[in-house]
Amino acid sequence: MNKIITLSAIALISGVLTSCNSSENTAIPVLNINYPVAYVINGESSTMSIINLNTNELAGLVQLTEKSSDGMNMGKFLQYPHHVYLSPDKSTLAIAAPGMDLSESHNTTMTMEGKVALVDAKTGLVKKVIALPMSNHNVIYTLDGKEIWTSQMSEMGKVLVYDAQTLNLKNTITVGKEPAEVTFSADGTVAFVANGMDNTVMAIDPKTKTILATIPVGKNPVGAWIGSDNRMYVDNEDGQSISIIEVKTLKVVETITLGFMPGFAAFHNDTKELWVTDPMNGKVHWWTYDTAMRMFMKGGSFSTASGAHAIAFNNMTAYITNQESASLSIIDVKTHTKTKDLSVGQKPNGITIKL
Repeated sequence: MNKIITLSAIALISGVLTSCNSSENTAIPVLNINYPVAYVINGESSTMSIINLNTNELAGLVQLTEKSSDGMNMGKFLQYPHHVYLSPDKSTLAIAAPGMDLSESHNTTMTMEGKVALVDAKTGLVKKVIALPMSNHNVIYTLDGKEIWTSQMSEMGKVLVYDAQTLNLKNTITVGKEPAEVTFSADGTVAFVANGMDNTVMAIDPKTKTILATIPVGKNPVGAWIGSDNRMYVDNEDGQSISIIEVKTLKVVETITLGFMPGFAAFHNDTKELWVTDPMNGKVHWWTYDTAMRMFMKGGSFSTASGAHAIAFNNMTAYITNQESASLSIIDVKTHTKTKDLSVGQKPNGITIKL
């Protein structure tokens, strides 16, 4: 079995792309990502798949390591990279590496050393990696790009705030037990952290770093996912429900009972649909907002592949990572049908899009 090619010095000298066989797919050094792209983080493989959105084909595979040198990512692999977010200026990817596999459940009593990795969005080269005391679920930029926030998944829950340029620690915010995803409202005025062990979501003022509200939700919330409709959609794993928080009031305005453990929730602004992945059954379910009844009504479901997880929309195309199938499903949003599957790395999880 041949090794994955990373950003190689050979390709830098020759100016051409080279490739070799891998047990997962063809690994292509990525030197100049100058097209619309989806970045897929493969947790078990410690790689990042590059999807060209013009062609919806795999354009490259980058090995995620803890340092770069001479145009290559080198040294120790990032352990179980998880979620990825893009900086507001689209130059840098922020990747969390909790050091353990979170693909099946977020209920864990074991904590590892977490990592924050900043990666050049154009070349795939690692810019900087810092170690954290404990496992983190994600790392995300503030809307102005000046700070990055990350959680510490322990009973003594914390959110760490770093300067985005220097990666110096600026603030430590005490939150609930076992905080997972940290997100921001669409306008960036409120930060949210899902406290899995407390069954709450905390709303935080990004400027003052003070707690605005502690919001009861379902059992074992994982993330308050951003909606363009001034709402946040909380996936409660053990509660098998979605709690919808209105950003203006910081209150739950609706709860959707699912009947399955959710993996991720995403709101599509144009269709006014809420999509929720169903990892155990390899499906995505959707609900449409009824303006007259002021609630979501179940629309239907469609199959992707085993371990359906994260969702990313690009206009009327959706991209779904399938953790147990090592694949990415491409979906026509209008018809709710799958157009193709792409092979990626093992245990694909986080995904973000750069246009």
